[in-house]
This record gives sequence, C-alpha cells and structure tokens, in this order.
Amino acid sequence: MSNFKEVKVDGTIKDMVKSIFDSNLKIDGNWGYSQELATVINSNNTIPTKQLQQMLISMRAYLEMNITQTQEDRYANINPNELSREEVSDNYYKVTYQITAIKEDIYNQFIKEYKKGHNQKDFDLTAHFNRRKEASLKREVIYWFKIV
Repeated sequence: MSNFKEVKVDGTIKDMVKSIFDSNLKIDGNWGYSQELATVINSNNTIPTKQLQQMLISMRAYLEMNITQTQEDRYANINPNELSREEVSDNYYKVTYQITAIKEDIYNQFIKEYKKGHNQKDFDLTAHFNRRKEASLKREVIYWFKIV
C-alpha cells in the first residue's frame, strides 16, 4: 500500500488551490490535518459550506493519493464520503470521511473492460462492479475546518 503523506502548503492554500485546481475559493489556513492546521472557510462563500468542504477533502485526497505519488502508486476514482461531523469549539468542525479509491492502472483496466463489454449480452455487470469494489482501498481520514 502507498504511503500517503500530509500535503504541505507552499505559500497559501488559496493560491495552491488556484494553481492546481483552477478554483478561486475564499479559504485560508492549511489542509485540515489538525485543529491547528484547519482550513478556514469564509462564511460568505457563494458555494454552500458543506459542498465546499466536500470539494476540499476531494482536492486533498487527490493531492495525497494521485498528484504526489509515483506513477505506479497513483490512485483513481477517489471518492470521499462523510461519516461524521462534530463542532468542537469556536466554529471548528472535525469531519471524518471514508475515502475509497482504486490503483490507477487497475482502474484503467476496469474502464477498458466496461467499455468493451457493457453492451455485450454475456457481460456480467454485477460481477464487474463487485471486482471493482474488491479492488478498492478504503481509508478513514479527519479534516478540520473553521468557519469564520
């Protein structure tokens, strides 16, 4: 299994998100690995807060599991799902996510298999998606946010 490391902010998180994901977000702080490194979200964002939080965990997971990995250790089909959230203090939120992903090379094989077989009478769609599920990595992570 790959070793996922915390993403370091070089400059500001806002500039990092702009340069990598071409998104202008009203955020500050860091990548939410602890309360001290919380991502600060401006409450007057045009994106609803929970949707913005989902975007940010998706970005962080993509950075950890794909962009910063060697070619053979990259993951694709990275999907975070919220498991729980708690307001800790003074507008700090600790959100737990389960992230599922498949090694990129294996995922690409599944996509080719699906494209080739999905219209074929003998293609077992259930078996295909069961194999994809079995090939998926699941990890639980915490993301800290502060809403100001």
